[in-house]
Amino acid sequence: MKIQRQISQKAYHADHSFMGSYQKLIKDTVIPYQYSVLKDEAEGAEKSHVIANFINAGKALRGEDAGDGYYGMVFQDSDLAKWIEAAAYSLTSFPDPELERTADEAIGLVAAAQDEDGYLNTYYTIKDRDKRYTNLLEGHELYCSGHMMEAACAYYEATGKDALLEVMEKNMEHIYDYFITQGHEGYPGHPEIELALMKLYRVTGNEHAKKLAEHFINVRGVDPHFYEKEAKKRDWTVWNANPSDYNYMQAGAPVRKQTRATGHAVRAVYLLTGMADAASEDEDASLLAACERLWDNITKKRIYVTGGIGSTFMGEAFSTDYDLPNDTAYCETCASIGLMFFASRMLENQVRGEYGDVMERAFYNTVLAGMSLDGKRFFYVNPLECAPGISGISPTHRHVLTTRPGWHTCACCPPNAARLISSIGKYAYGENESTAFCHLFAGGHVEFGNGLTLDCETEYPYGFQVKYTILKGNGGLALRIPGWSKTHSLLLNGATANASMKEGYAYIQVRTGDVIELLLDDQPYRIYASSRVPRLTGCTAIGRGPLIYCFEGVDNGGDVMGLSLKREGVLTVGPAAPGLPPSTGTLLAEALKAEAMNGLYSQKPPAQTPVTATAIPYYAWCNRGENQMRVWMPTA
Repeated sequence: MKIQRQISQKAYHADHSFMGSYQKLIKDTVIPYQYSVLKDEAEGAEKSHVIANFINAGKALRGEDAGDGYYGMVFQDSDLAKWIEAAAYSLTSFPDPELERTADEAIGLVAAAQDEDGYLNTYYTIKDRDKRYTNLLEGHELYCSGHMMEAACAYYEATGKDALLEVMEKNMEHIYDYFITQGHEGYPGHPEIELALMKLYRVTGNEHAKKLAEHFINVRGVDPHFYEKEAKKRDWTVWNANPSDYNYMQAGAPVRKQTRATGHAVRAVYLLTGMADAASEDEDASLLAACERLWDNITKKRIYVTGGIGSTFMGEAFSTDYDLPNDTAYCETCASIGLMFFASRMLENQVRGEYGDVMERAFYNTVLAGMSLDGKRFFYVNPLECAPGISGISPTHRHVLTTRPGWHTCACCPPNAARLISSIGKYAYGENESTAFCHLFAGGHVEFGNGLTLDCETEYPYGFQVKYTILKGNGGLALRIPGWSKTHSLLLNGATANASMKEGYAYIQVRTGDVIELLLDDQPYRIYASSRVPRLTGCTAIGRGPLIYCFEGVDNGGDVMGLSLKREGVLTVGPAAPGLPPSTGTLLAEALKAEAMNGLYSQKPPAQTPVTATAIPYYAWCNRGENQMRVWMPTA
């Protein structure tokens, strides 16, 4: 039984606030731009061929010539699925007949690419129909189905149209028949379908969806040698993945016995999201205990200060505890999105401030950094340090790009960010029969299913007053008090509220007409790392509110590598930096700047000059050309 649950997509309507401005950017720019990429019409962007793949798959099923065949990664179908999902969420806030027609047309192409038995995957339909489900390690068929199931649920909830929902329920029944009725072995190489099946179950009430999700969760790792056995039965591969690297696939042990987050970071948090969802739905204590252990391992030993996860480019993966390099960090945008999914589902099991804190840190920093401020360029990797000339060039740093591309060959992150931002209300607010929960501070209008209706007004993350006006209803209101806020005050109709604190949330009773004001700490702060993180010894990061700040060359004479923050130096709030939106705040820090040396080494220490260094929010870096950048600074 869920302690609380996400609100429906239609329950939240953003205002002109920070969240609203981002949702409008997704609607006005990101969604149309990304669709032009999927159709290979965006000038200068990496070729996608996604729409053409669906068209060609439909032709192949009709016995026609499949045009120019298949192009792209084996999981290319998922790009369209996430785009449809983003479009669906956007339509709930910004009704748009033209966008809806475009989405309907895309859904028609998906339906035409589905085989009679319910199978759906353009890669195998066009190229290798006889190889279905023979390479679960690399084939991503179940991953693609999962994303399209999520799209189907979102589009049905947004528009009431069930064409895609019918397609994906048929696809689910096909998968159910193969793995459960027929009893074929296996589980997804790339988890995702688990969380999608739980969504499909809630929308359709189809018990097969829930049973299939539980099946994939329960069989995972029971036979850790499954992928080795699978590989011996075939003479082909997609990218030569190692079938013996059990931990990379989160398959080294049954999920209930796993104690460390291992392997590909996105796969790990997608799996954990499905596990946490199933745990709350089934009241499964052992599954929840596993989620808690793995949550603790990630958030106490394997997470970056920016909310990024996945420290190595070798497999886009977790490495080991406390291994958090700055300049070679991977921190895939999708991984932080998946971490938000996991946190949101953990909140449905237990309302704890730490889940909201991590969700907030990931969103405002790594997730938003994955997209340029104009919505047309995207990072896959989100480092905490960038040095042009080394980053993007050295073999150990080649994955760390110094500018955002317009698209990627592996383009999972851009549409993932679009769907997350468009649906942020579901992560910001939750509900049960008696209480409305405010997990994130998102300005706008919210109509909870329990009868409570409120308006939220705030300039967060740059303003630290959050005002809630209760428009209708009586009941409980639970507000997360962020862990970064050293002080706070809570007022009810101008007087100190009689609130009870529990696990990082303030609970108060409200009724129609009440005005609640939450005042948070607006002071900049310093962050220090454990000595167990060797690369951060003697370094300091700075933040204000949920935002982590970084130092970029354009604001600091072109060079941030020679800067050191004064140990007792003052931090102050500064004006917006040139070239960034006026609302974008800065922090000013007392620092020392080392004079550049002529040679590579010297026995003479470089002269240092006192300076005022300027830091910008991490999410806003790399919007003014190629620059040096650092989050963690030496302290002098």
